[in-house]
Amino acid sequence: SGTRRRSLPSARRLPLNPRRKTHSQASIMGYATQQDLVERFGEEELIQLTDREHAQLIVAEVIDRALSDADAEIDSYLGVRYTLPLVSIPVLLVSVAANIARFRLMGDATTEEARKRYEDAIRLLRLISRGEVVLVGAQTVPPPPGGITVTQRSPVRQFGSDTLSRY
Repeated sequence: SGTRRRSLPSARRLPLNPRRKTHSQASIMGYATQQDLVERFGEEELIQLTDREHAQLIVAEVIDRALSDADAEIDSYLGVRYTLPLVSIPVLLVSVAANIARFRLMGDATTEEARKRYEDAIRLLRLISRGEVVLVGAQTVPPPPGGITVTQRSPVRQFGSDTLSRY
């Protein structure tokens, strides 16, 4: 009733959105969709970034490639700490994937805003991979069998009880 579960004290917690995508959908669909990009950046921008034939259409294959590249980049950070694919995708990761995909779509014509959003996305992924930001509800990767041995060595004491008793 009054008991709360705690995670790492310095970690920010990101809730998962269980209605976003199911386990099987996440492995097929990735973190963001073409519609997510349209909602964030507009249809006109996506036409400009993908339509190499000047047909005034969004080219789904180009979008899919950018989203797939974004998924791989995200997985390279998340896989350090979490079992992939995630059962449910946090809304924040949809935004991260969209910003990475947009940056990749822009290529050499990247705007300063797109570059900053990309750098912010990578910064967030680094925090997640280090455990400073936690994906609540996501299954963490189990530690390796046998654990890790930690050894600490301290320098010889300069001031001990023998030394201080003389004063």
